[in-house]
Amino acid sequence: MNKTSVASRTTKYTAAVADYVLRVGHATNAEILAALHTDYPDLSATTVHRITCRLAGRGKLQLAPSLSNTMRYDANLEPHDHFMCNGCGMLKDAKLGNVIRPIIEREIGDGCSISGSLTVSGVCKKCNQQRSN
Repeated sequence: MNKTSVASRTTKYTAAVADYVLRVGHATNAEILAALHTDYPDLSATTVHRITCRLAGRGKLQLAPSLSNTMRYDANLEPHDHFMCNGCGMLKDAKLGNVIRPIIEREIGDGCSISGSLTVSGVCKKCNQQRSN
């Protein structure tokens, strides 16, 4: 592969995808495509998929908890946990590990330890309010 083909991978589409995920925090490829389609009508789902895979491979994005078996990307590269709404799928970064992890490990017992990030699910404020109405 020559230098021209490598350089061509950093396109206006790549920059737009990276900027969008940084702005919203978490996004699926479909959400990215829908958000950018007005400014980039020629942008395809395949191009978005290739860009997000490439950005994840380069460590510029990471995988977030999936939404209905759909891959979702995370702009926050620091170790962190998540809260995910069972109603709307909203995903919010959280620092739970140092507080929750020891409690869960104590409850499990047998010297078991938890590794990786935690995802806690529940219902967000907006969905709670909609349920109340």
